[in-house]
Parts: sequence; structure tokens; C-alpha cells
Amino acid sequence: MPQKPRILVVSSANIDLVARMRSVPRVGETVLEANRYDYIPGGKGANSALAIAKTGGESVFCCKLGNDTHGAKLVSIYEGSGINTRFVTADKKERTGLALVMVEQNADNRIVVYPGANRRLRPSDVEDAFTCYPDALYLQFEIPEETVIAAADMAHAQGIPIIVDAGPANRDFPLEALGPVEIFSPNEEETYAYTGIRPSSLESCLKACLALAARIQAKYYVLKLGERGVYLYDGKYYNILSSYNVEEVDTTAAGDAFTGAMAVEYMRSYDIKRACEYGNIAGAITVSRAGAFPSIPSHEEIKFFAKESQSGFTV
Repeated sequence: MPQKPRILVVSSANIDLVARMRSVPRVGETVLEANRYDYIPGGKGANSALAIAKTGGESVFCCKLGNDTHGAKLVSIYEGSGINTRFVTADKKERTGLALVMVEQNADNRIVVYPGANRRLRPSDVEDAFTCYPDALYLQFEIPEETVIAAADMAHAQGIPIIVDAGPANRDFPLEALGPVEIFSPNEEETYAYTGIRPSSLESCLKACLALAARIQAKYYVLKLGERGVYLYDGKYYNILSSYNVEEVDTTAAGDAFTGAMAVEYMRSYDIKRACEYGNIAGAITVSRAGAFPSIPSHEEIKFFAKESQSGFTV
């Protein structure tokens, strides 16, 4: 098992405009807000690539940025964060993707994404990226459908395991076209979008996993349930992993941090329960901090949290 697994992330990259507010204005209402706003690196792919790098993986990122100031700034930040940017390319026609992240005082968030250059990530870009010889492929759905499917096909051809962070929710995505994957991990809303079942109880979680299994073959189904923890199903048995009690500041990127950290620990240990425990801590630390990129913890921070929480989980 690789101690520093090389994980190829084929996904999205944005610049996030994070606007903090007491509450989202009503229709027609204008509010003079005392809270601050910031431009922060974001995008589900970039968040996950950082989580992989910070938790001990070799993170290789394949994405498309705009040929603009935001794009150049993001590449510099990625490189400074330990992400391999060899397959990060700039598009001449589209601007760098932008996410407007509205964070309310109670830590709830609403996100509007303008994909920009993410829409122009092509299968040919992915084909180049596979020359890094990854130990695993990590996919999300903020890039063109054809590119996601092509990446899965390339991974199958090379016998490379696929980990799918199944967001954002897209009920029309042809999950069947991905072929068998190692881990399929949606959150609550994504689970509902793909199955029509809300995973609100043990019974409905199982029903949702069975419905997912009818659409996509996975070795493990990992449902991210927010403050209710994680539901893990392997086709025969299930496990419930409780979340950690932390003060929520901002839930942005919690799912990306969880799945990225889980992917690294799974590729290190091939122990899915341990990987989910590890990801759970990463997600808990993330929601206790502001922003997406800046909130993602390192392996050492996860190790310290595990020790201090006296959970019995050792890193």
C-alpha cells in the first residue's frame, strides 16, 4: 500500500467571493452589511486537491482556469500548497470560474457557481494527466459530463481505482456510464437527487444505498450526513460513524475535505471504516473555520484533534 498515494483529481477550480452576512436579504431588500467579504481559492476540485496534499497524499490536479489574473493567482497558491499543477491549464476564451458563497451568521451557506473555464476541460486534457501514473482517480461533477465519463474510462483501462465525490447534485447525470468504482460518496441532497430518497433514518439510508447500487456499482457507498455523521454500506453490511461536536463557523468545503482526506487514508490503509473516521475529523475541523481553502486541515491537525477529542481513534 502506498504511504504517499498519488491521487489524480479531475475536477473544478474557482475563485470564491465569500460574502458573510447576518442573513440573506429578502426579495427587493437592500442591506448594508458590517461583515467582511473575501476572495478565496475554491471549487470542489481545488478544495479536494488541497485536502489530499495536506493529509499526506501526492495531489495531482487536472483543471481548467481562465487566462486571467484570478487564474494566475490560483496557480501560484496551488503550487505553494503542495499541489502538482503540471496539468492545470489556461483557457483563452473563458474566465476563471467564480463561486458566490453567501455565509449567514448561523454558518449556513448558499452557493452560486459560474463555471467559466471549468466548462472547457476536455477529455484530451485528462488523457495528458494520466501520464502521471496515479494510484487512484478522484472525480466530481462540476466539469463537463463527457470529461468525467472519459476520465473513468481511462482509469478502467489502466486498472486504477475510482473515488467519486458525487457533487454537485445532478439527477440527470448518467451514473451508469461511470462503470464500477471503488467509493461513491454523495451528501444528503445528492443522495436525494440520484434516488428520490432522503437519507433521514437508518431504513431510508439503506434504501437509498440500494437505489444507488441499482445505478452505479461501487465497492463502498459513503453517505455524508452532515451533523448526523456518515453512513457506510459495503453491499452487505452498514456502519454508522458519528460526527464530532464542534462549533460551526462555515460549512463550505466540509464535504470536499472529508472525501479528500478519506481518499488518502483509504489508499494508505485500504480500511474504509478507518478512512471514514479520518475524513470525519477533517470535516469537523473544516466546519469550525471560516472559508473553503483556508479551513482544510493538515494530517498533523487531524492527529492532534483525534488525540484531544479522546475518541479512541489513533492517527
